[in-house]
Amino acid sequence: MSNRDLLIEIGLEEMPARFVTDAMNQLSDKVTNWLLEHNLSFEQVERFSSPRRLAVLVHDVAEKQEDVELEAKGPAKKIALDQDGNWTKAAMGFTRGQGASVEDIYFKEINGVEYAHINKFIKGKDTKEILGELEDVITHLSFPKNMRWGDQELRYVRPIKWIVALFGDEIIPLSITNVTASNKTLGHRFLGHEVEITAPRDYEKLLMSQYVIADYLERKEAITNQIKILEEDHNWMVPIDADLLEEVTNLVEYPTAFYGKFEEEFLNLPEEVLITSMREHQRYFPVKDKNGALLPYFVAVRNGDHKHLETVARGNEKVIRARLSDADFFYKEDQKLKIDDLIQKLDKIIYHEEIGSIGDKVRRIQQITKYLSELLGIDRETLEKANRAAGICKFDLVTNMVYEFPELQGVMGERYARLSGEDEAVAVAINEHYMPRYAEDASPASTVGALISLADKLDTIVGCFSIGIIPTGSQDPYALRRMASGVVQILLDKGWDISLEELFDYVSALFVEANIAKLEKTEIEKELVQFFKLRIKHELNTRNIRYDIIDAVLGSKVGNVSLLIKKAEMLEKNKGHQDFKATIESLARVLNIAKKGEEAEINPSLFESDEEKHLFEKYIEVKPKVVEALKKHDAAEAFHLLASLREVIDQYFEHTMVMADNDAVRKNRLAQMVQLSDLIYLIGDMNAIIVK
Repeated sequence: MSNRDLLIEIGLEEMPARFVTDAMNQLSDKVTNWLLEHNLSFEQVERFSSPRRLAVLVHDVAEKQEDVELEAKGPAKKIALDQDGNWTKAAMGFTRGQGASVEDIYFKEINGVEYAHINKFIKGKDTKEILGELEDVITHLSFPKNMRWGDQELRYVRPIKWIVALFGDEIIPLSITNVTASNKTLGHRFLGHEVEITAPRDYEKLLMSQYVIADYLERKEAITNQIKILEEDHNWMVPIDADLLEEVTNLVEYPTAFYGKFEEEFLNLPEEVLITSMREHQRYFPVKDKNGALLPYFVAVRNGDHKHLETVARGNEKVIRARLSDADFFYKEDQKLKIDDLIQKLDKIIYHEEIGSIGDKVRRIQQITKYLSELLGIDRETLEKANRAAGICKFDLVTNMVYEFPELQGVMGERYARLSGEDEAVAVAINEHYMPRYAEDASPASTVGALISLADKLDTIVGCFSIGIIPTGSQDPYALRRMASGVVQILLDKGWDISLEELFDYVSALFVEANIAKLEKTEIEKELVQFFKLRIKHELNTRNIRYDIIDAVLGSKVGNVSLLIKKAEMLEKNKGHQDFKATIESLARVLNIAKKGEEAEINPSLFESDEEKHLFEKYIEVKPKVVEALKKHDAAEAFHLLASLREVIDQYFEHTMVMADNDAVRKNRLAQMVQLSDLIYLIGDMNAIIVK
């Protein structure tokens, strides 16, 4: 069977850079899956992209589908045949659906029951006959944002301008939004022109001749190498931010790196301002000397060749000069303002129409910070600093600089607070309270910063939950999942002895008492617990904790997150121990029978056997030791103490009927099981653990 190469290219108006890579991968994956689903063999799959195109090249696609032989299973024999041995409607419907007749039926026994079967042969079609279906693959790519154009119904990332669809040298008949597939593609918007593709494997080479590097990784490598050459030529160090490199790679088709400069006096601006202005606004890479000090230069990437590069550099210098002049003006003007005056402006800025102003939020952050400080027994000096930092943590939101550069919130707050004479711990906390800002970011290093960060994040999360804004599926417009992960990270890093449930109880009460909450307090707290358990589950997964052990430790209250993690790691470590199975089974038996009872005072005078007395005495002896071990975060010792109950529990069940006929005795025994189960649940739900 001969093979041909398959080429699909979608030509578009320039796509947003952040959409390109995912769209390229989607197209490749969807075309690959389509070929597999249609039993079409192929070899290598190459993917290409640029701001103006998405493409996939599949090597050696079969010219014909593979023939398929299937065995189709139908109804049981007793259903296929009636009492007289005639074919029933069920049998005839089965064969008709398979394109066969009842004469083709044979019976085959499965698990002691005979079923009707038919051998079905599906002859493969010529590939050319079905390639038109790729039109559906192309139109079903998904993007974060779509648009419509002209009178077309299709919603797509950007208007489709041309389509290349080739199977060997033959054009595949596709037509989308009045654009008909051809063998002609467009090169670079300014340097290239239309070019005809006669063989799919020539695609990359032909585009290169038209100033388009179609391979995304080659383009990225070209940019990196060109920057390294500039580094070596000028003895510079150019930090390459991964996200910026990704964005720039998807902004250009033919990259050429160059450098420009700006006035040295701008180096008096905070480094963060300079870098943010270059990176976020202009997509420039900052330049440093070998010691890491910022230099008055930048590196940019042009979408074109080296011609007139000096003119391009001068144009970019003019733009960055204007940007930095604005930043310099804002910086000087902001220093004339007083922090306390800026704080008053926060009451005029709506945080959320149902929750209130940013000023309201700041006051709640102060309340939560004070509660956390008292809960942790923070010393008075630190408490005063935390209260001041909480009260001014958002003041920089109304500065000129943060208005112009929102990415610098917290960063400028720290700098302005320091310039205004605030305590160093207060200044640092203003920046730290936004941490961790993203998944790989560190949590606040200082105690004050960590307190305010927790307070701020809890206020946002609980506030949103209280008015019914609860993330579902991929929808999380307020980034509550990221904030919850930040809360978990801070609690783990600090190791603070704080119960999540206690925090939810306090913070949710603030919104209920202020008549903000739309949900009942208990409902808010229930949703919060489930939400945070998912974040903790993710953390446990990253630590390679077995799924059933995760379910066990999350089967009751969360409590102290740090301790919960230690309990999971302890159970994971002990799961292979020779006594683990017997211990878990014994403790789980208590949990099962305890479900039938209620909390009640135990009356020892109702004990009828020595086993009841021994279990009660052992429980009284072990309970305070377990509680003390958990206070010290010694999960291993706590579990060891629970394991010491196994023998008396087994003897108890061997000689005691919990569900006794006497009502008082039965309730007393169930109460004993309930108290014992409460102790066991301090480690976790043993029923969730799978033991073999």
